[in-house]
Amino acid sequence: MSVQATARITAVLDSRGVTALPVLESDGPLALRRTRAVNGPYARVTVVGAMSAPLGGDRLAIEARADDGARLTVDSAAATVALPGPGPAAGPARYDIELSAGEGAELRWLPEQLVSAHGSALRMTTRVELAPTARLVLREEQILGRHGESTGTLGSRLTVHRAGRPLIDQQVAYGPGAPGGWDGAAVLGGHRAVGQLLVVDPSFAEKCPEVRLLGPTAVLTPLAGPAVLVTAVAPDARLLRRVLDEALNDVLDARTG
Repeated sequence: MSVQATARITAVLDSRGVTALPVLESDGPLALRRTRAVNGPYARVTVVGAMSAPLGGDRLAIEARADDGARLTVDSAAATVALPGPGPAAGPARYDIELSAGEGAELRWLPEQLVSAHGSALRMTTRVELAPTARLVLREEQILGRHGESTGTLGSRLTVHRAGRPLIDQQVAYGPGAPGGWDGAAVLGGHRAVGQLLVVDPSFAEKCPEVRLLGPTAVLTPLAGPAVLVTAVAPDARLLRRVLDEALNDVLDARTG
């Protein structure tokens, strides 16, 4: 039997100038826990998987909102593993992420990896709405197959609007049934870990990092936004995370420099 669940997070700036969490609603396999922030004046929420999900046919969603002036970090306790459902009739699972940040707010979306297990089928969408003065740090990492197995079918779309205007809208697909060439030299080149890092900051309107390679399989690209996008592939999850962490440090240094 498929599962339908929506978890909700709302962060607000209270009268003391501290970020509070008036809405923290867990649902189904999506358990939300307020955890101690390790860096900066952020409220931190960690998503803890309460059961195996998403399975074929599941419909899962997370809605996270940082109201004006709030600072919110959302991460996860472990990787999310997309697994096969009870049968073909279940259809693909869906995992929908809705994020928003108001004026002067900062939202950091930093989950652990999404693993596409053999035989699974998952469609994932991430939609973000940003006010003109909002800041965003968003990381996505996808691991195509567990150790020693081939990937499942994975489709992912990221759409970001800033001040009501499109900033980025991109879609990728991997695995059986995906358009040809996804595993070729022009896309993955034999790698099984793929990720991206998006940083949106109003200060980049004045000075934005320039396009450059970050090693042999990663690139930083400025967007018209103001924002920068880092895309990378790697042989495994550990190396992918290292590339994206180093890129994030470089981008944040440029923002404050």
